[in-house]
Amino acid sequence: MKVKPAERTNSVQEYYFSQKLKQIDQMRNSGADVINLGIGSPDQPPSENTIESLYREALKPTAHGYQSYTGIPALRNAFAKWYKTYFNVILDPESEILPLMGSKEGIMHISMAFVNPGDDVLVPNPGYPTYSSITKLVGGNIRYYDLDEKNGWYPDIHKIEKSNLKNVKMMWINYPHMPSGTKGSFRLFEQLTAFALKHGILLCNDNPYSFILNKEYISLLAVDGSREIAIELNSLSKSHNMAGWRVGMAAGHKEYISSILKVKSNMDSGMFRAMQAAAAEALGNPPSWYDKVNSHYQSRRRIVEDIMDVLNCRYDKNQVGLFVWGRIPDTIKNCEDFVEDVLTKVNVFITPGFIFGSNGERYIRISLCADEATLIESGKRIKKYLSEKLATSN
Repeated sequence: MKVKPAERTNSVQEYYFSQKLKQIDQMRNSGADVINLGIGSPDQPPSENTIESLYREALKPTAHGYQSYTGIPALRNAFAKWYKTYFNVILDPESEILPLMGSKEGIMHISMAFVNPGDDVLVPNPGYPTYSSITKLVGGNIRYYDLDEKNGWYPDIHKIEKSNLKNVKMMWINYPHMPSGTKGSFRLFEQLTAFALKHGILLCNDNPYSFILNKEYISLLAVDGSREIAIELNSLSKSHNMAGWRVGMAAGHKEYISSILKVKSNMDSGMFRAMQAAAAEALGNPPSWYDKVNSHYQSRRRIVEDIMDVLNCRYDKNQVGLFVWGRIPDTIKNCEDFVEDVLTKVNVFITPGFIFGSNGERYIRISLCADEATLIESGKRIKKYLSEKLATSN
C-alpha cells in the first residue's frame, strides 16, 4: 500500500463475527447448509403497527429531508414514557435523552466524548468486545475487571478498589449481562453508583436485554445519585426485533447528553424521520406483545438447553437474554477448536466464549434467534458429530 492506514487501526482486529460471517458465506456458496446459532439477530418481525407506521410516514413528501440531530420529539417522548412505564425512571425528553443509530454507536460516541488518550477504562471480562475495541481506538487504556461464575458474574467491587484507580475515567457495565445472561439487581446498581461517586468514575450501563425472557426491569438511572455519575444505553434491536433498523438511545444528566451530542452531531445528519416515527410506535407496544415474543424464545430455550445437555455443558437455568451460556466439560480441551470442528464437520456455528475475554474461554454461547425446527436440526447434527467423534476415538 502506498498510503499507510492510521496507527489506531493496528490496535484492533476485524470483528470476530465479521470474519465468521464471511467464512459461513463462503461455505454456503460452496453448497454447505450452514446453521448460524452464533449471532443474536432476532428473526421475529417488529409489531405490525410499527411496520405500518414506517410505511405511512415514508409516504409523506416531507419525511425525506435532514432531521434534527437530537431526534424528533415524538421519539424522545416515547423513550421517556417507556422508561417511566417499565423502569420507573423519569427522564426529561428535551435534555436527558438522545436517540442514536443503535446503542453500538453510543459506545463510540460516549468514549469519544469522555475518554482522553491515556485514560483508563474499566471493562468487564467477559463482556461485549466493542467496549475494548473502541477504548483502543480512542487511545484509552483497558483495565479489565473479572466477572466469573463463582461471584455470580457480578464485579468484585472491593477487589477493584484495591487497585490504583487514580487514572480511571470510565467503567462499562452491562446488565442483564451478555454473554452470561445474568440479571442485574437494584442492590448491585446501588453499590456501583456509590463506587463511581466515590472515585469520580463515569459509569455506563449498556442495557439492551431487559425485555428478553425477563420481567424484572431495572435501570441504573433509578438509583439515587446515579444521574451525577451515570449514563445508560438502550436499544430497540433486541427488545423490539429491530436489529437492522439501528435505533437506540443514551440517557443521563443533560450535561453528559450535551457532551455526547457534540460528537454525534459531527458524525451523522440525523435518522430517517419515518424510522423515528415507527420506533416511537414500537415503544408503545403493550405488555402482551412482549409476552408473545418471549413465548417463542421460551420454547426455543428448552431446545437449546437440550443441546447443552447433549454437550454435557453446565448452565444456569435462570439466565435471561437471547442466548444460553454454558461451561464446556473438561473433556473438550480447546473451545475454539471444538467450535470450529462443529462448524466444518456438521455445519453448525456456535460462539466460543473466548471472544468475550479470557474468563469466557471455557464457555460456549448458543443463540435463540432461530425457529424450533432449525434448532432441532442443529441438535441432531451435534449429536451426529459427537457420535462420530466417539466412534473415531474408539
